[in-house]
Amino acid sequence: MNYQSQLPQPNEYQSNIAEVKQLVARQNGGWDGINPESVARMRLQNRFQTGLDIARYTAAIMRKDMAAYDADSANYTQSLGCWHGFIGQQTLISIKKHFGTTDRRYLYLSGWMVAALRSDFGPLPDQSMHEKTSVPALIEEIYTFLRQADARELGGIFRGIDAARKAGDSAKEQALLAAVENYQTHVVPIIADIDAGFGNAEATYLLAKKMIEAGACALQIENQVSDEKQCGHQDGKVTVPHEVFLAKVRACRYAFLELGVEEGIIVTRTDSLGAGLTQQIAVSHAPGDLGDQYNSFLDCEEVAPGDARNGDVIINRNGKLLRPKRLASNLYQFRSGTGADRCVLDCITSLQNGADLLWIETEKPHVEQIASMVDRIRAVVPNAKLVYNNSPSFNWTLNFRQQVYDAWEVAGKDVSDYDRAALMSVDYDGTALAAEADERIRTFQADGSKRAGIFHHLITLPTYHTAALSTDSLSKEYFGAQGMLGYVRNVQREEIRGGVACVKHQNMAGSDLGDDHKEYFAGEAALKAGGAHNTMNQFG
Repeated sequence: MNYQSQLPQPNEYQSNIAEVKQLVARQNGGWDGINPESVARMRLQNRFQTGLDIARYTAAIMRKDMAAYDADSANYTQSLGCWHGFIGQQTLISIKKHFGTTDRRYLYLSGWMVAALRSDFGPLPDQSMHEKTSVPALIEEIYTFLRQADARELGGIFRGIDAARKAGDSAKEQALLAAVENYQTHVVPIIADIDAGFGNAEATYLLAKKMIEAGACALQIENQVSDEKQCGHQDGKVTVPHEVFLAKVRACRYAFLELGVEEGIIVTRTDSLGAGLTQQIAVSHAPGDLGDQYNSFLDCEEVAPGDARNGDVIINRNGKLLRPKRLASNLYQFRSGTGADRCVLDCITSLQNGADLLWIETEKPHVEQIASMVDRIRAVVPNAKLVYNNSPSFNWTLNFRQQVYDAWEVAGKDVSDYDRAALMSVDYDGTALAAEADERIRTFQADGSKRAGIFHHLITLPTYHTAALSTDSLSKEYFGAQGMLGYVRNVQREEIRGGVACVKHQNMAGSDLGDDHKEYFAGEAALKAGGAHNTMNQFG
């Protein structure tokens, strides 16, 4: 099924009704209890019947968005990381409510949050110790909730159509029928974290297949050692030679192609900026080949033939014998200061070997730092584009205040009223420096997309933090002096006044959908939950 077939088609609702009418008529009365319009409604409420339908549809969306970004960098895309289907669903419901469209808005599936929140082992650090099957399971869960959001919203429109017909309001009926024909789904692309592949290339391929079958159109894979994988913002990261990594990239591409998702997206992430170690010395067959380039960054000392020690590994380069610095852990160390050069080589190599998008994991959010590497990459691959992690691991306030401080200092502006090391202090919140820093944070995504080739901005684990913050606030109020007022004032009242659909939690969980089905199945004999005595009626 192609991308276009998943979009609303002209008169799709009416054509479905006509098709089912003919089908029922051919059953010689056996299906007379089936209402063709009800079937048409159920079909439109379940437009995506498999995860592969979703993967093909969303891959085409991403390809279209990438082309739009190439034409104009203002067309960058965004996502928030989510750790549960409900969180993903509420994100998309909110986006549709506030902006009227889901265009250029995605979801991100973070391996960090899978490890911390979805492992049967309990909370784990981001070190690929969680069950890899939990990743495709979460993708499937998210899309189940997004499809239910479609069914719920369309169900409301269908009930509106019935009410308009009953009232004889043909103008409203036609408007609602037009809304059905032009309906935009909550199903959007998910960029899904496959970590470092969870093993060798075959293991990567097997997991990639499961993720794609669950609906993932974009897989993000990093160049760390699988069994030593670390969070990109932790120390102790160990990279692998390019050929080892590229085998896993090809494994992901094979998985996409086998499953008929030809437009699938591979995002290759390099951790080289913060990774000072490698587990392997690359195989090199000729001076200047990829293995030789990787090895050229190793921290080595020249040795004479007679100076080699027992167990030494020796590299021959340009007629010289070099001994790489080998740690007690049996890892090899890169030369200090080579991180950016290694990132550039990683990125160019990935793009030349099947990657679609890049991810450079940095230690701070600094547009010019990112751009300094992207400029070099684009000198070789002009349309190179990044996915960038707007990470909660960064102290955004301190980083940007220090960036403004440094810029002011270079410009000769007086900074004597500020202590650079203490700029996080609330004492600076009302200052001109803080205001300029906040404005830089506000425009970071647009600035990074224009200057540094960032096609997609994501926050890896925002809903981990929002869940903790809102729960802390509620606990403080409810268990304290405010009691029930702590919930009513800060939660329910805000839901009602903000038009948050979840205030009608029975409806959100599918109660009205169930009532619709009961009526389809049993007609007037249906025992429905949404009658006059349902307390959800208190919310309008």
